[in-house]
Amino acid sequence: MGKYINILDDLTINKISAGEVVERPSSVVKELLENAIDSGATQIVVDIVDGGKKSIKISDNGCGILSSEVEKCFLRHATSKIQKIDDLYNLYSLGFRGEALASIAAVSNLEMTTKSEDEVVGTKIVLSGSKIVKKEPIGCKNGTTIIVKDLFFNTPVRAKFLKSTHAETINISDLVNKLAIGNPAVRLKYINNSKLMLNTPGDDKLINVIRSIYGKDITENLIELNYEDDKIKIYGYIGNNNIYRSNKNLQHIYINNRYVKSKVILDAINESYKGIIPINKFAVCFLNIELNPNEIDVNIHPTKLEVKFQNEKDIYIAIRDIVKNKLLNISLIGKYKSYSENTVEANKQDENKSVNVKNNVNEGYTEKKSNLLDVREKKEEY
Repeated sequence: MGKYINILDDLTINKISAGEVVERPSSVVKELLENAIDSGATQIVVDIVDGGKKSIKISDNGCGILSSEVEKCFLRHATSKIQKIDDLYNLYSLGFRGEALASIAAVSNLEMTTKSEDEVVGTKIVLSGSKIVKKEPIGCKNGTTIIVKDLFFNTPVRAKFLKSTHAETINISDLVNKLAIGNPAVRLKYINNSKLMLNTPGDDKLINVIRSIYGKDITENLIELNYEDDKIKIYGYIGNNNIYRSNKNLQHIYINNRYVKSKVILDAINESYKGIIPINKFAVCFLNIELNPNEIDVNIHPTKLEVKFQNEKDIYIAIRDIVKNKLLNISLIGKYKSYSENTVEANKQDENKSVNVKNNVNEGYTEKKSNLLDVREKKEEY
């Protein structure tokens, strides 16, 4: 540590912050898409070019931003979602840090067009590396459109660490799918290099979103789960014993509509499926868990993917028992059996097949012998 302490300028601070919040194009899509959802939008369009490295465009029909507030969007820790520290413990929105737009603007050429229903005309603002290039009134629909171009143009070292266009596209597609499943009431259209990749109905029916993404084979083997008591509400779909995976890619968990990675919850679900699906396989699930925000902390990681529970053991037991009881009480008699039961039944079927084949052979031999005797008798008679 040196003798002198330097106060960093805002641009440097924003670029450092961007390193935490904006790691790659999918990070930009995540922040902007969550903002669009939090704005109350019912229709959102995500349009990317070259894996988001060349261009990312997100349009929504949400509440929009007042002209007088537009420039504040690009200041650090400027947010409309919380006002004081206590709000963090009563939080239902997807974003709250107020760093996203400032961080994105610091490492890209950004253009935003927005209009609130309270104003006659909208506002267009253009920034390059956090510097405002232009701000002017413009005619547009209610809502917000943000275009991010040339990501990391002013930080070439970071641009070199981006993966291939194909790899970045896969990451964005996975992210869009997760947010679509967590928000079935939002009609979400996803376009990649002018090709339509996803178009959800926005009818607030989770099963229809799952079908749009994963198709008929998955949705036909899902079991609806809907449970609520005074401490927890859990709803969505879990897979029967006909579908499972060798990884956790189809285990979608949401806490108060926020997609999260929670070892506690996934361990509880996997415990519920013991004896139902093969060992070392993972169940398919799409579950949203509603808890009192006071009992969880979502402010432990910049990406907001991780959560911390006040009572982890209670959450584990509750989810394990809810899922297990649903699986044990499911009324798919004949179709729904445990993995061990299926194995026993398969062995019995094989034994029956062997017996049937043996019987058929014996019957055929007997019939053939009888026919030969009849012919012999007729010849002797003649």
